[in-house]
Amino acid sequence: MKNTSTYALFALSLTMAIGQATAQNTSLSEGDITRKVDSLLGLMTLAEKVGQMNQYNGFWDVTGPVPAEGDAAGKYEHLRTGKVGSMLNVQGTAEVRKVQKIAVEESRLGIPLIIGFDVIHGYKTISPIPLAEAASWDMEAIRKSAGVAAAEAAASGINWTFAPMVDISRDPRWGRIMEGAGEDPYLGSKIAFARVKGFQGDDLAATHTVAACAKHFAAYGFSEAGRDYNTVDVGTSTLYNVIFPPFKATLDAGIKTFMNAFNELNGVPATGNAFLQRDILKGQWGFNGFVVSDWGSVNEMIAHGFAADGKQAAMLAANAGSDMDMESYHYVNHLESLVKEGKVEASLIDDAVRRILRVKYELGLMDDPYRYCDPEREKTVIGSTEHQELVLDMARKSIVLLKNEGDLLPLAKSGLDIALIGPLAADKDSPLGSWRLAADAGTAVSVLEGLQGYEGNAITHAAGPGLVLGEPSFIMETKINTTDRSGFEAAVAAAKNKDVVIMVLGEHGFQSGEGRSRTSLGLPGLQQELLEAVYAVNKKVVLVLMNGRPLTINWADEHIPAIVEAWHLGSQSGNAIAQVLYGDYNPSGKLPMTFPKDVGQIPLYYNHKNTGRPTQPAPDLVFWTHYIDQSNDPLYEFGYGLSYAKFRYSDLELSSAAVGAGGTVTVSCLLSNNGAYEGTEVVQLYIRDLVASRTRPVKELKGFQSIRLKPGESRRVSFTIAPSDLEFYSANNVWEAEPGEFEVFLGGSSSTELKGAFVYGK
Repeated sequence: MKNTSTYALFALSLTMAIGQATAQNTSLSEGDITRKVDSLLGLMTLAEKVGQMNQYNGFWDVTGPVPAEGDAAGKYEHLRTGKVGSMLNVQGTAEVRKVQKIAVEESRLGIPLIIGFDVIHGYKTISPIPLAEAASWDMEAIRKSAGVAAAEAAASGINWTFAPMVDISRDPRWGRIMEGAGEDPYLGSKIAFARVKGFQGDDLAATHTVAACAKHFAAYGFSEAGRDYNTVDVGTSTLYNVIFPPFKATLDAGIKTFMNAFNELNGVPATGNAFLQRDILKGQWGFNGFVVSDWGSVNEMIAHGFAADGKQAAMLAANAGSDMDMESYHYVNHLESLVKEGKVEASLIDDAVRRILRVKYELGLMDDPYRYCDPEREKTVIGSTEHQELVLDMARKSIVLLKNEGDLLPLAKSGLDIALIGPLAADKDSPLGSWRLAADAGTAVSVLEGLQGYEGNAITHAAGPGLVLGEPSFIMETKINTTDRSGFEAAVAAAKNKDVVIMVLGEHGFQSGEGRSRTSLGLPGLQQELLEAVYAVNKKVVLVLMNGRPLTINWADEHIPAIVEAWHLGSQSGNAIAQVLYGDYNPSGKLPMTFPKDVGQIPLYYNHKNTGRPTQPAPDLVFWTHYIDQSNDPLYEFGYGLSYAKFRYSDLELSSAAVGAGGTVTVSCLLSNNGAYEGTEVVQLYIRDLVASRTRPVKELKGFQSIRLKPGESRRVSFTIAPSDLEFYSANNVWEAEPGEFEVFLGGSSSTELKGAFVYGK
């Protein structure tokens, strides 16, 4: 039992520090928050300060008894004594309220916890995986999608998501490619900004928003060989011009937290990298939020060979600027002694705690620790009709039409005898994708269910051989079936004499994501064999791909007349796919990543450098940049995507052939729809800096617009190119637009050849 006189004294002091409760946290100015944080910090012991820097995973069943012994008992005691600043993977208002109550009502100062969770592309209602959303090139839809995820997570007691992942990556072997926006820093920056705005909204203290977290700082997407957690080795130009821009965009959007990365950079693990965290993030960029380690990454510096033990790891991470330790225990175990020994400055501890407390104030937790714990709101918000409609819209916009030979699509809505074949055709779980921790398994609308919503055609379903063996799991490796051909012959028989065959093939939802790198990017298991066998008896095949990464589908591209990239589209997957197949929605998605022909081409990306020998000097000479067994070209280039409409680009014009320093130039082209369907085209602007102090890519995306045209309609589409569009991190180690000649391209993908040229700054 607490000593009531002592408790009353601290309660009075805390009231003075926090101030009177306010109806909305937004009434607090930055100065008010700073004063309250400083006042509260003055009441804290060193142990309590270190406690704010300690984050634990949910460690016991809060509906059961309090742990009496073992590791869980020690963690519980830390929670009760104010040595925990945050918890993750505690979800549901009842559970969150219970852990929050311990922190607020049993600890000395009653500082509330911030509750974190991996809300990556939805909470219960699941949107398409982030890579799929990137294919929409629709920032407003992406913002709304993140808003759905935030609203449901907040209604469940969560106030912090470990998203967005803004790592640029050029390697589809990397499993976490599904979690980001692809290969391009410009598109990635736009999406990063939109997702932060969706998560955080205009009022962080509102009960439908959560704090966002930009991850993984930095360069995690460049892991060697596409193998997760692997070494990263990149140069200054790549770091500044490709990797940093999306992270900087999250700061421009007002992001509150960053997460450091598992990888090393320039020989220093990111968690202990002062250049990244103190010099760039908190120094040059002026970030005033806090940095959290990735799961156990403080401890992993020992395995890296950078720290000898946990105590040194804690010292290195804290000194480098990592403010909160996720599940390593080294801060809570060692930081007090490190401060007392003079190995970590007390001022660095104070700085970290100020940052953490500031976010808690901004979330409104200091005003009302239970503001996110309303069970009635939880019941009404999660899974609402409005949310389902929003993720359906997001799913439709994420679909990319890769091929439509002979206009096989869209399908007639009546009079067809259709075979629906493939192990994913009736799957209600894979479409949810990876990183859907709170979702209920098997709740996605399957393609079979989506097609059954259209009653005019006969549907014969035959799954064919299964894709996986055993029960797939987020934490265990998914075993792919390569031996059991049960159902193979029945599937082939079902395809015979049908008007059209829809084959749904691809990856299981747990074949991409963290720890799920692949060396082969073909259709896994027996699916390629099944595809070829079905095609042998019926050439009218529509291939619907479900996958979390680009695949090498050369055979399909050569033989199958219609191919639809449907990714893992989330809760409304089957409805979105059916609406596209039947033409109720005209696909407009564009690829956010290059699809290679062969794994040996990887990394393959559109904004590559030209090299010194870019072309073959004579027909039979070998000494130029190429492969002897494969072309340099991708299967599908970045920005590629077809429509049922037929778009044509022509008549590029520039407002001027030369512009002075600081001036702008306008480029335009005529876009025409020569098809029979109304459709939306994403018009893309690319620029090339021909000569620079650091070599520049052959093309760089610098703008895009979505233009909707009716059949027979034409419209002139214009872009204004400003000096900021010409800037890059130059050999002077600054961002600048250097004078010189530039080429400019307009078109429907990165392969466009419609171009002009202008001179800048001369």
